[in-house]
Amino acid sequence: MGRYRIDATDHKILTLLIKNARTPFLEIARECGISGAAVHQRVKKLEDADVIVGSRMLVKPRSLGLDICAFVNVKLSKPDISQLAIEALRQMHEIVECHFIAGPFSLLLKLYCYDNEHLMDVLVNQIPHVVGVSDTASFISLEQVIEREPHLLPSKKESEEELKEAERKKEARTKKKAEKKAPLEKKF
Repeated sequence: MGRYRIDATDHKILTLLIKNARTPFLEIARECGISGAAVHQRVKKLEDADVIVGSRMLVKPRSLGLDICAFVNVKLSKPDISQLAIEALRQMHEIVECHFIAGPFSLLLKLYCYDNEHLMDVLVNQIPHVVGVSDTASFISLEQVIEREPHLLPSKKESEEELKEAERKKEARTKKKAEKKAPLEKKF
């Protein structure tokens, strides 16, 4: 499937939903200058195109007592073992993300643990015993300083149009200042 092209209205809808997924469609409609039904239709199209893949509640891990966040690089012994390894890793509730990565390691895991003892158990007694895991490297997060959903960047065309519009506004302000200044200069 090709990439879905979003227009300026879709962009605004997505921006509002990223800020707060609970924003009522009628409020989004007022912001976008379209009807509530149009917002509903556009969101449905975005869902059908897999631009929007659902909504969820975000829970702060520390509020559940999960005070340790760690990242673990995993090296697999053979590439053909990856699906077995991933299925075994999927069963570990501490692991919240798993990414295939480029470089000397095969996978990057993000996990949460209650304390250092819990983390040690996962790092020593669980992950290394997964079939196909040949090496690991661990990193403990001391503090997460940025947390956000992906930011919608304007398309190249939109960026160029915004730049041209800013230039037009700047020229208009300069012209207006010159016009205000001209009558004053004639008086003196």
